[in-house]
Amino acid sequence: MIEVRALHKSFGEAPVLRGVDLTIREGETLVIIGRSGGGKSVLLKHLCGLLKPDSGQVLVDGLDIVPLSEDELVPVRKKFGFLFQGAALFDSLTLYDNVAFPLREERRSEAEIERAVMEMLELVDLAQARDKKPAELSGGMRKRAGLARACVRRPKYLLYDEPTTGLDPIRADNINELILRMRDHLKVTGVAVTHDMTSAYKIADRMAMLHEGRIYAEGTPAEIRESRDRIVYQFIHGIADMKMKQETTHGIATVR
Repeated sequence: MIEVRALHKSFGEAPVLRGVDLTIREGETLVIIGRSGGGKSVLLKHLCGLLKPDSGQVLVDGLDIVPLSEDELVPVRKKFGFLFQGAALFDSLTLYDNVAFPLREERRSEAEIERAVMEMLELVDLAQARDKKPAELSGGMRKRAGLARACVRRPKYLLYDEPTTGLDPIRADNINELILRMRDHLKVTGVAVTHDMTSAYKIADRMAMLHEGRIYAEGTPAEIRESRDRIVYQFIHGIADMKMKQETTHGIATVR
């Protein structure tokens, strides 16, 4: 379980997180939604210690990771896999070597590495592309490769930063299906940040909306979809403030 308590983070004089409280339950996939630039990715990077807050706590399996040094964070970060928004593959390495990279850093045997890498490549349907370089892969294939690398150490927690950004609806749905496949195969706890509501509804067990630096709403996908709260409604239906006011005036949307 991961617990975030009263988390604050500013960059210069610009506050981004203003007291985030959030619990991520073991075994679930939690999707954090909210406007672009609202701090979703910043919050995600705090969960594994890539960023440190100005104040507050991040408890991973009961351990507050905020005061830990970089050396002390190493065993904590081994519990995490991270799918970055751009996949973050090494251009000079083959697909196989990209996925193998975290295991080679741990000095695993080549036989063990090959077993683990090929298992992951098969899970993301890329076994036949093992010798290709990232430049030879489509955007969807690069995302799948990034997912394989994130999973190759069989982490306890998987973090997804905008997993479907830049993909057409069909390739985006392929990624959603793979996220569900990884959840079922690896039994991981997942946290995804996105403003893609189609993806959010499909992969989430539970959803949390980040608004103005705080968790504004939480619930199941059905509860979020059916919310009549004005802020939630505007976001999930893509209604700008001025349009929302006009529609409310005409009685089309009576959310609070």
